[in-house]
Amino acid sequence: MAGNIFGQLFRISTFGESHGKAIGVIIDGCPPNIEIDLNFIQGELDKRKPGQSKITTQRKESDTASILSGVFEGKSTGTPLALLIPNEDQRSKDYDHNKDIYRPSHADYTYQEKYGIRDYRGGGRSSARETAARVAAGAVAKLYLKQKGIEIFAHVSSAGTIDSPNLPLQDLSELLVIRESNIVRCADPATANEMIEMIDGVRKDGDTVGGKISCIIRNCPVGLGEPVFDKLHADLGKAMLSINAVHGFEYGSGFAGSEMKGSEHNDIFHIADGGKPISTSTNFSGGVQGGISNGMDITFRVAFKPVATIMHNQQTVDKSGNAAEIKGKGRHDPCVVPRAVAIVEAMAALVIADHYLRQAAYQ
Repeated sequence: MAGNIFGQLFRISTFGESHGKAIGVIIDGCPPNIEIDLNFIQGELDKRKPGQSKITTQRKESDTASILSGVFEGKSTGTPLALLIPNEDQRSKDYDHNKDIYRPSHADYTYQEKYGIRDYRGGGRSSARETAARVAAGAVAKLYLKQKGIEIFAHVSSAGTIDSPNLPLQDLSELLVIRESNIVRCADPATANEMIEMIDGVRKDGDTVGGKISCIIRNCPVGLGEPVFDKLHADLGKAMLSINAVHGFEYGSGFAGSEMKGSEHNDIFHIADGGKPISTSTNFSGGVQGGISNGMDITFRVAFKPVATIMHNQQTVDKSGNAAEIKGKGRHDPCVVPRAVAIVEAMAALVIADHYLRQAAYQ
């Protein structure tokens, strides 16, 4: 299986399956002398782990990460940094009923046709369990970016048809406190309560619902990104679309920008006192122009589909092409976005860290 490596200079390779012994990640290209704070890494994993609340899957995984290599006396050495996360609460029997049946909107059929074999226990490699390895790697990338003053913040900006208002331009640490004060991870408390009530109702009905996550990257320097195929927003888009259940990505004004006139959409430059830095009066470009960061906040949104496993009878077919019926069993999220906030931030950190190192190579 190809496609398990992400990044060029800050490069990760993940491994493991949902119901295997463990999942993990190897980071190749992590700069030396970074303080590797395992408590911070664990804190990021805790935001993604299952069993957090009534609106997430009840699978119980501590997602406790251990560092196998690449760290000495608390600092990265510049050699490959490996992290391992054991699987602790697999219930493979929950998937025996779909051993020979293709679940609607899952990867069962495509995996079987592509490889001629599939791990039906939770989807194996296609399971979102793999994203824990990404969060661990993203936490290391965040520790590197923290040295550069770069901040990344994401939150649940919509669930189903419930949308939060635009966030005020305030300290991201303040928004983080608000976000972590509610189980849906929305930075607007009133909207969060509506979302929680709606998601819990959907869960009780045996159904699922999608949502959106909005992300801000602040203090990113001018110059990150390449102007043709490796545009910064293109790499961010690839990173986000590689996350399980993601069906959409837009940055800056996004699709709404297509409804505006150029006179409305252009970000006008102005100069602060002293001539630097140059900034723009609006940010419809989302902090990226010509594929290169312009120093403004990088903003984007990620859309997640409803979780495919529902507790309703559905018509499908088996591997022999016969009509069949299936109903979800086991423990599943009614809405994935509360746990996906950490994944979005992690993938953003991996992209920015990689492009930061690529830009440093020019200099």
